[in-house]
Order: sequence, then structure tokens, then C-alpha cells
Amino acid sequence: MSSGSSGDRGEDRLVKDAKDAWMAELGTQHVGRADMNKLIMNYLVTEGFKEAAEKFSAESGISPTVNLDTLDDRIRIREAILEGRVMEAISLINSLYPELLDSDRYLYFRLQQQELIELIKAKELESALDFAQTRLSERVEENPNVLPELEKTLALLAFDDPESSPFGELLHPSQRQKVASEVNSAILETDSTPRLANLLKLLLWAQEELDKRKVCFPHMTNIAEGIISDP
Repeated sequence: MSSGSSGDRGEDRLVKDAKDAWMAELGTQHVGRADMNKLIMNYLVTEGFKEAAEKFSAESGISPTVNLDTLDDRIRIREAILEGRVMEAISLINSLYPELLDSDRYLYFRLQQQELIELIKAKELESALDFAQTRLSERVEENPNVLPELEKTLALLAFDDPESSPFGELLHPSQRQKVASEVNSAILETDSTPRLANLLKLLLWAQEELDKRKVCFPHMTNIAEGIISDP
């Protein structure tokens, strides 16, 4: 048996032990009901779940920290991204938060990358190539560090069945959710820096960095429901 296989098993065991220890530690912590309700309300407001926040407020008696009507703009942007209408989302952002994409060019790249993904999903291959050459090439000139991400996306074009390719996760609905969360956090930071929003952004960043290093670890696959997958 090769040492590489033994090393992989050892790494997997360490990851599992770390996850078990973390879950066991969580089990020893006690959070009061009132504090838990405030955390839930903060999460719903932060992520822009207006209807859920209204229902939770009525059931728990916890008042939201902001006027829920102010969530409408973020909800429209999030829904556009989750439904694959990325250019509409960009237009809304430029209209409602005109300085955001000028000041956060990486976020702009992420949105345009998502539009490229949507074109590939729709099998509009010529439009996808044209979009990459005319739009995303500018983002690479601004920041060469995004080139590997662009190359990974364009690699989908090399497969007859891109969903089954090594880069198929880019076509999964969770990719839209990830981009929507990044945009939501960036919008929140234009006015304030809620701790929960920063933690969500840090979580997404940390998972991406670990993925780049091919580290095996439990993924938060559904932020809205708190679902963690096994490594």
C-alpha cells in the first residue's frame, strides 16, 4: 500500500476528528432563547428574508433592528441573481448603489463570471466566448489574479456534458447562492458592517481558499439552512 494512500486516510481522519470535536464543543454551549431569537432575526434581516423576518417577528415578539421595507432593493437584486438574470442584477446595483461595483472590482468580476456561466448553461456558446473576450478580459487586465477563475469557467466549454465535468459545481444552484450572498454582504457594507454578514463573507472566502488548496473539510453547502456536508 502506498504511503500516499496512507497519508490521505490520515488527513481524512484528522478532518473527521476535528469536525467531531467541533460538533461536540457546540453541544456543550448554551445560548439563551432570547439571544437565539435575536441571532435568527439578525440573520433574516442580513440576508434579506423579509417575509420570514415578518413572520418570525410576529411569532417571537422580537422586533427587527431595521425597517423591513428597506430590504426590498436587496431582495430584488438577490432574486435576479438566483434566477440567473445577472445583467438585470448588475443594472439594479448600478442604479441603487452606483459606487459599489466601481469600488469593488472583484465583485464586478464575480457577477460577470456568473453571467458567463449562465450563457454556458443556456448552451449559448458563441455568446459566451464573445462575452468572455469583450467583458471579462477587461477584468483580467485590471486584476490578473482572477485569470485562473476565468480559465476554470471557460473550461466548461471543452466538455459535451459540462455538468459532469470537474468544474460542474459552477453550474449548480449553489453557485448562484454564493454570488448572491457576496453581493448582499457588499451592499450591507456600504452602510454598515453587521457581524453576521462579515462572518458569512469570511466563511465563503475561507471555503474558497481551502478548495483552491484541495484541502478536505466539511463544506457549508446551504448557508440559508445551515447544512454541512461531509468532506
